[in-house]
Amino acid sequence: MKVFIFDLLPYDHHFENYKRDKLIPYPLSRDHWDPEIGARTYEDHFEIWEEMEKLGFDGVGLNEHHTTPHGLMISPNMIAAAAAQRTKKLKFLILGNLLPVHNPLRIAEELAMADCISRGRIMSGFARGVPREYNVYNVPMAESRARFEEAVDIILKAWKEPQFSHDGKFWQMKDIAIWPRPYQQPHPPVWVPFTGSKETIEWAGKHNFSAVLPDFKRGLTEDIVGYFAKQLAKNGHAIKPEQLCFFTDAFVSDDSATAIKEYGPYYFYFVHTLWHHGSSKEKEAAIKTSGYVSSSSFDYVREENRAAAGLDREKMKSMTPADVEKRISDGLLAFGNAKHVTDKLIADAERYGANSLLLMMSLGAMPKDVFLKQLRRFAKEVLPKLQAHQIKKVPAAA
Repeated sequence: MKVFIFDLLPYDHHFENYKRDKLIPYPLSRDHWDPEIGARTYEDHFEIWEEMEKLGFDGVGLNEHHTTPHGLMISPNMIAAAAAQRTKKLKFLILGNLLPVHNPLRIAEELAMADCISRGRIMSGFARGVPREYNVYNVPMAESRARFEEAVDIILKAWKEPQFSHDGKFWQMKDIAIWPRPYQQPHPPVWVPFTGSKETIEWAGKHNFSAVLPDFKRGLTEDIVGYFAKQLAKNGHAIKPEQLCFFTDAFVSDDSATAIKEYGPYYFYFVHTLWHHGSSKEKEAAIKTSGYVSSSSFDYVREENRAAAGLDREKMKSMTPADVEKRISDGLLAFGNAKHVTDKLIADAERYGANSLLLMMSLGAMPKDVFLKQLRRFAKEVLPKLQAHQIKKVPAAA
């Protein structure tokens, strides 16, 4: 299997005074920003990614967020191009450029440039973003899906066609031939993070794209994979394990209790406070009323699994160590000793038919030394067994 480590690149500082109420002010004004901490944050993470390469990890997962300290990758393309200068083999799984809020031609050009700079190490993910991003860029959420799909059409034309024109609802272009072209031909592989909506799965199946599967409850993830397999087949494609990447949490320690103790200060800072910055119950509710998703988006999911779809922010804010212990015992978190983590990750990969893993092990502005210690332990005790294991079938496609 291929093993990637996801890195949100959070601002390297805990806002202690906001932990009690679990609410960081939004917007977070300039007087909260320390330029030295900001500069150090980027430098530390570049050094961490250099170490990932030395340790044998296949790549790093990047993303895009705006106006929040929980992620400082405003442009994942710029970050990938910069990190490519400090690495030779590490791949950059970008999850992803938020297409509805940008000019897609610029994204096509930036990714082509980063792919050349890295000599073909870009894995291009496309995403739609959360309500905060739409508010920042003043883009109606009701236009999200239409903008997203039109943007991808433009990007693929820019990458593949000698010259193209486009006359769409949101963008019009005439006689365009981009330079540079991607290093990978005809273009970098396209990965799409699935949140479960059938529209995204059907669209990805039509294009024969690859999918990143978030760690939902088992039944929901199985339903998503099965529906994706059907959509690929409908369009003449057979699903392959190389098309699936399972995204989950992992942390190696002496046992699960020690893992919670070591990871807890950072894990709970994220799930209680950081993750909710700029979001609210009202904004999340707007997803259902704004046209961002349709009322039938999850009608393919078995009834018993539908409750697992979506994000319960209030439940996250009230999470306790006991809740984490239960999630571990229920097989929902790969926290514990090396054997437990290895066995669980292989079992999950086999269950979903995913020949790639994307692992989160540094939530909550984890200090550089703690992150590196975890990476080194994981690389020594778990990584070789994962990379030696190959997934050969997708059970849900049967």
